Amino acid sequence: MAEQLRWASATDIATLDPYAHGESFTSGVLAHVFDPLVRRGRTLEIEPALATEWELLDPVTWRFKLREGVKFHNGNPFTADDVIASITRIGDSGSRQRSNVVQIESVTKVDDLTIDIVTKGPSPLLLNDLAGVMIMDKEWMEANDALLPGNLGEGITTAASNEAVGTGPFKVVSYRPDAETNFVVNEDWWDTPQHNITAIQFKPVKSDATRVAALLSGEVDLITPAPLQDLARLESAPGIIVDEEPSLRVLMLALNRRPESQAFPGTPNPLNELKVRQALWHAIDMDSIQKRIMRGKSRNTSTFVAPPVPGYSEANDVPYGYDPELAKKLLAEAGFGDGLKLRLNCTNDRYINDEQICVAISSMWTRIGIETDLQVESRATFFPRQDRGELDVSLTGWATLPSMDGFSMLRSMLADTKDGFGGGNDIAYVHPRIEELTRLAAVELDETKRRGYISEGLAIAGADVAYIPLHQQPVAAAMSDRFDIPQFADEYIRLWYATAK
Repeated sequence: MAEQLRWASATDIATLDPYAHGESFTSGVLAHVFDPLVRRGRTLEIEPALATEWELLDPVTWRFKLREGVKFHNGNPFTADDVIASITRIGDSGSRQRSNVVQIESVTKVDDLTIDIVTKGPSPLLLNDLAGVMIMDKEWMEANDALLPGNLGEGITTAASNEAVGTGPFKVVSYRPDAETNFVVNEDWWDTPQHNITAIQFKPVKSDATRVAALLSGEVDLITPAPLQDLARLESAPGIIVDEEPSLRVLMLALNRRPESQAFPGTPNPLNELKVRQALWHAIDMDSIQKRIMRGKSRNTSTFVAPPVPGYSEANDVPYGYDPELAKKLLAEAGFGDGLKLRLNCTNDRYINDEQICVAISSMWTRIGIETDLQVESRATFFPRQDRGELDVSLTGWATLPSMDGFSMLRSMLADTKDGFGGGNDIAYVHPRIEELTRLAAVELDETKRRGYISEGLAIAGADVAYIPLHQQPVAAAMSDRFDIPQFADEYIRLWYATAK
């Protein structure tokens, strides 16, 4: 029986513009509307999508054959011009996702259904990166003055912020931010549907208790995430299925490295002192957070990527150690023996138990003499400020998307913001050896060497306490047993695989 699926999530879609943000949740929802050239399949392997085949003409030239007969939701035909316009748009300096195409030198049209992509050097992750490039309709963009991307961080909106025209399995029929978004099935989708859903009703429901109550009462069919504290109750409820998966996402604290404190203008930034950063890390009782706040379901980490991700190294993932006395000693050696003031900024609607994590960390830092000004807010106001580099210490997460490779951490979070790199480096972090390793890894085809460069870069970032890694968060969804909805480690909800029973 085919029917509508009602989905309640803790967060809303940030925008309908696929390049105006850097948030994987929004990308995951928009993946129902826009198709890339290649996509992730049921086992997250790369498979053809709008491109049917590809070949390397020389070490830097890739030729892609495009799928025939594909139409956008407005009826416009899909051609090479759309691919060129989309890659140009995402590579624009105002795009929040420009790092995903930093290796692309040029895109040229061979004919209406063939393009050549020339990279700046051998590009081992080109297909991985293209899986995150959603293809938009050039004709629609031209008609609506949307050839350039919006930018949530800078408050720039375009027609694409509120209207989505893709080639994907579902079409947006209504979009009301903070209220409800409705999708209907695209009957003209080029692929053979593996779902039998006719429509999706998406609602943001921030309150854990309200989300759970809505599922239990039958008001909604799917909730994401399922609150950790309610998993046992949900599992025992009749007609409810709980699906838990280990996530690729690592939660960490971002540490501003600008010369001046953002919270206390006119004062030097204490976070530029290595011993202060080390003290902050040693003062956090990771085991307590894992046990009490994450209900034993997270995995503590001391590095920046999860074990399944290429570039992960066990040698980088040695527990830093909870040692408040050592933390006090380090603070004193850094010249802050009499105390220190810091501001910690966090979301309360983005990551699992994000507010509780930050409350706990604030309390732990207070115990070593740090007066912590904790500010908690919605992601809608938090992320633009984080993007603009206005925060000193802030909670962030990274799931290595779209490449699912440790190189994304170097390229986006650790590399300097120049030449298209550093798209997520909101803390102004710069390290000369990491700059070198990032560029070496970008063009290295020998997989052992490539992973070695990534691992070395992550080791340097760990020793330098560029960020403070916390844990690999769990992902859990709860749903009516009337549906079969597969879960994925990248936290994307792929309802084109959902079936009603």
